[in-house]
Amino acid sequence: MPRTGDTPEFGDSDFVVVANRLPIDIERLPDGTTAWKRSPGGLVTALEPLLRRRRGAWVGWPGAAAKPGEPAPDPIDLDDLRLQPVRLTAEDIAEYYEGFSNATLWPLYHDVIVKPVYQRQWWDRYVDVNRRFAEATAEAASAGATVWVQDYQLQLVPKMLRELRPDLTIGFFLHIPFPPVELFMQLPWRAEIVDGLLGADLVGFHLPGDAQNFLFLAKKLVGAPISRGTVGVRNRCGEVRLADRTVRVGAFPISIDSGSLDRTARARDIRRRAKQIRAELGHPRKILLGVDRLDYTKGIDVRLLAFNELLDEGRVKPDDTVLVQLATPSRERVESYQILRDEIEREVGHINGEYGEVGHPVVHYLHRPIPRNELLAFFVAADIMLVTPLRDGMNLVAKEYVACRSDLGGALVLSEFTGAAAELHQAYLVNPHDLDGVKDAIEAAAGQTPEEGRRRMRALRRQVLTHDVDRWARSFLDALAGTHAA
Repeated sequence: MPRTGDTPEFGDSDFVVVANRLPIDIERLPDGTTAWKRSPGGLVTALEPLLRRRRGAWVGWPGAAAKPGEPAPDPIDLDDLRLQPVRLTAEDIAEYYEGFSNATLWPLYHDVIVKPVYQRQWWDRYVDVNRRFAEATAEAASAGATVWVQDYQLQLVPKMLRELRPDLTIGFFLHIPFPPVELFMQLPWRAEIVDGLLGADLVGFHLPGDAQNFLFLAKKLVGAPISRGTVGVRNRCGEVRLADRTVRVGAFPISIDSGSLDRTARARDIRRRAKQIRAELGHPRKILLGVDRLDYTKGIDVRLLAFNELLDEGRVKPDDTVLVQLATPSRERVESYQILRDEIEREVGHINGEYGEVGHPVVHYLHRPIPRNELLAFFVAADIMLVTPLRDGMNLVAKEYVACRSDLGGALVLSEFTGAAAELHQAYLVNPHDLDGVKDAIEAAAGQTPEEGRRRMRALRRQVLTHDVDRWARSFLDALAGTHAA
């Protein structure tokens, strides 16, 4: 943090969001210059009004690898919002992001579906990059500012930032599951991660179980006394009492901008496109839909195997049912993702080879990003949404589908191992490891009466439209503000 004499030079942002990515994409043009475009997601939608009201800044990587020796990018002023880029080289991306974040932490935090890789070089780079994020945040934040650090890539930032700027109020939220104690203990740097998170005033998770895992580990690895949640206090799962302060730990299930999605999905052009999609698919009786990043946690293989067996058993007819799988490319340089893509595409080919006809495949598979309005049209068109992750933090696709169904049509088949399952009780809940159970749920969803479908969807929409992303953000930030008010 820059200093003049012994006096720190604070930034001018009262509220700072710190995330791996900025809400923009920077592209290198052929002439060597750069250009950027906005890429808003659910998080920025929720936080942008707060950032604008509170002279906010967003610290993150802009999406393009820096060349060796290239200086740090200048801040970008976007209306009333300051974007503070953090410089990452190709080596940083390979070791901090693709390596430690996504080949070590991601599989470890998702029940070791794929074996994590523990490399000391990756850990060293993770520490180094987290320090850069902390330093950039310390420079951006005004005296006494509130800082909200996001997700598993930046778990060391809270402690590093507190050492640089003890005047700050620091929150941390984990967007993926936090693993059971037995799995987390595999990590060679387990104490360092927990200690890093305890730099925050408030540590938030999707589910109470994740928060309880963290509390137990704080006691086991750091030796800090803990207390369990207070009955009747919303979101409070417990506290960790350190020598000089108390860290609160809570559950704050994230959501979506459901009102906006509801309004957009009602638009005439979206409805028209949904009808076109059904026509392009041959006017099937039932359209099954999967929408995922191509990730081994998402259970894409589960739904393909279930669909294949339903066809083989004659419980689903290939002439009146189709499965559409939209798979966004993800982490394509990571070996486990390359293997997954090969397996998925092989299974799609097998099903179409067995049950498709010329010009009429039974599985329509797209491996590319889908424009937002096109995706909403698929949600409106689909009769059954298949969300079958083996493990997931929340899974917002399930909530997006519900938000788009103002017609009260459709059905949601949802894995029990998503955070969303704790809220969406009227979905057809399944254990994705139980293939027969998944098949039965798909068949039940396909055979539900219109009255049953409307009853279920009405209850699902009540939950999703009431508990939106703005409510989530306000809930967390109110609790964070309360850490100093108490």
